[in-house]
Amino acid sequence: MKLYDSKLYMQDIKRTAEYPAGWDKLSGKSVVISGGTGMIGSFLVDTIMYRNANYNQNTDIYVIGRSEAKISTRFAPYIGNKLFHAVCWDINAPADDMVWSDIDISYMIHAASNTHPVAYASDPIGTISANVIGTNNMLALAAKKNCERFVFLSSVEIYGENRGDVDAFSEDYLGYIDCNTLRAGYPESKRTGEALCRAYEKQAGLPVIIPRLSRVYGPSMLLSDTKALSQFILKGVKREDIVLKSEGTQLFSYSYVADAVTAIVKIMIDGEQGCAYNIVSKESDVLLRDIAKVIADYADKKVVFELPDAVEAAGYSKATKAVLDTTKLKALGWTSMYDMTDGLHHTIEILREVM
Repeated sequence: MKLYDSKLYMQDIKRTAEYPAGWDKLSGKSVVISGGTGMIGSFLVDTIMYRNANYNQNTDIYVIGRSEAKISTRFAPYIGNKLFHAVCWDINAPADDMVWSDIDISYMIHAASNTHPVAYASDPIGTISANVIGTNNMLALAAKKNCERFVFLSSVEIYGENRGDVDAFSEDYLGYIDCNTLRAGYPESKRTGEALCRAYEKQAGLPVIIPRLSRVYGPSMLLSDTKALSQFILKGVKREDIVLKSEGTQLFSYSYVADAVTAIVKIMIDGEQGCAYNIVSKESDVLLRDIAKVIADYADKKVVFELPDAVEAAGYSKATKAVLDTTKLKALGWTSMYDMTDGLHHTIEILREVM
């Protein structure tokens, strides 16, 4: 069974497509997405294609990936659709002018990145490359094509450790990161990616904007994802005990993927050029152990404690409190559709159908 066969998944897509995020501004435009087969990118593609089919939106979408076969498998229903285009490109290499010469680019969303602990530890070069070299190559293409707006998906992790002086991170906060560690490759390269965006804005006149995502989850997640929450979800799907590999006292902000997508589009359309905006779902500042209990209760199982192995430990964030202030985003008129309980229940139910 595929995601498209899940009534609940399609209900979430429909609800996202109907959210007043500014979708109509994409009518007749083109959107390029790197990381299009990832959790956020694929949900965004499904939403735009839903609007194309049901609202006559006529938005061309170009999905960038290293594997055309992977794109074709994930988006099988769209193959042959004149508005869907698969582009095989490793963004760590410069863009091929021959491929892009006849393509007008209205919006470019850079969502390609390693986003889970084992990848940070096992592929640190790839983690940094996608966020720095890949970002530079996409920015260069966007500038050459006079893109209307370049969107760089950044992360809560750029804030580093909470210094203990705030309850929530506003967009101008900056905490400590020990750059001389393997784990630092992800947050430091995201910081560099943001700096590159501002450099292209200044030097090449490219309009850029930066959504900063909290920890995102949802049914479009990759099943290979090793984040703690992703592993909790997979255990809940299988109705197994939830394995917690710490005391679970970490207090983080989270976003259901549907909320992340509406916020990204809202920021892309209505956000102030050059600015960063935090994204969090409502009532989603939660202790890790409380999330584990919600999922365990839903699966009628219990929470068990286990030590992480060396690879997992090397990739884990050392942050203990990372809560985001969403005042700026709310000032744009954005509100979340899902709280954490609804988001987790939807994710588990949909994945149970699919798996």
